[in-house]
Amino acid sequence: MLTEEQLIHVRRHLHEIPELALHEYQTHDYLLEVIHEFNQANLEIRVPDDLPTAILVLVHGRQPARTIGYRTDIDALPVEEQTGLPFASRHPGVMHACGHDIHMTVALGVLSFFSTHQPKDNLLFFFQPAEESDYGGKRAYEAGIFTGKWHPDEFYGLHDNPDLPAGEIGCRMGTLFAGTTEVNIDINGKGGHAAYPQDANDTVVAAASLIMQVQTIISRSIDPIASGVITLGKIRGGTIRNVIAGHTRIEGTIRGLTQEMIEHIGHRLQAVCDGVATSFGLDVDLELNQGGYWPVENDPSLTKRFIDYMQQNPDVNFIETAPAMTGEDFGYLLAQFPGTMFWLGVDDDSQLHSATLTPKDDAIQKGVDAITGFLNYRMQEN
Repeated sequence: MLTEEQLIHVRRHLHEIPELALHEYQTHDYLLEVIHEFNQANLEIRVPDDLPTAILVLVHGRQPARTIGYRTDIDALPVEEQTGLPFASRHPGVMHACGHDIHMTVALGVLSFFSTHQPKDNLLFFFQPAEESDYGGKRAYEAGIFTGKWHPDEFYGLHDNPDLPAGEIGCRMGTLFAGTTEVNIDINGKGGHAAYPQDANDTVVAAASLIMQVQTIISRSIDPIASGVITLGKIRGGTIRNVIAGHTRIEGTIRGLTQEMIEHIGHRLQAVCDGVATSFGLDVDLELNQGGYWPVENDPSLTKRFIDYMQQNPDVNFIETAPAMTGEDFGYLLAQFPGTMFWLGVDDDSQLHSATLTPKDDAIQKGVDAITGFLNYRMQEN
């Protein structure tokens, strides 16, 4: 079983070798190296052919009534680290700026505990690539990885939170993270000389009208008590000041706390695009790409059990948190399997995805203890 000192060493090494989605080869090899050092008596390790940087570890229970899944993400972000840490990223332009090094280390700590303390139920650990992009959870599910003995009856996972004290557990009933959808809008008209607008069809003017109309989707098309966001963050049109643009592209994002909300906003956006196309007499092509970034909607009964345990455990500091508009592809897996995602506080002044994010090491052991305690509690239930 890994000691706290060993866990910190593992975390710092993982922090040094961040890799981008679907290219986590060095991370994958190091994780396997650590896992192979555990007691193998009740472990079964699988590397799926369809997702070769993923790792599944099945811990065989002594009297299994269910299989409980635990997921951790393993990829990093294209961020140049600016922490100045002695164990900073050795890969230029890539950093664990979302704290997945903490996620992986906590998972390894929990796995190491159950490798020496055989659980009652089966436990399935999923080391998932491609959370930040390319939706690895959805890829894994569609590849049929979670079938047969590798099928979890329920799934759990954490995300670190720099706004919470190190080791504090946060969770809530309902949605923890929003779902996200990429928005791409291409407006195709007719270019021409700035002096002869009557002979052209100006896509910049059409884009301006579209952008203003989109602002009414949230303010006038959804319940004010519900939560939804649409942001158009990038626009590109034209080549020079005295030429009317024949093409303009707009890029943005939709976020919502329920899948129904995301789909509703998407339908309204399509209607606005169709209306602009008709009124300006040009083509407006809308592309919506959600991938696997569905809302992280926690299962009611499992989440109540989780919160009850954390609130009653004198060794755990628990806080009920508000929903966040950030995205997480664990939402797709929670749409397929009941489960719960929760926060682990890591106490830092920098935010997630920041080049200066520096999670506190002392959150790791507290996270391991809280999760192993909950899993043992869960396995005592019918």
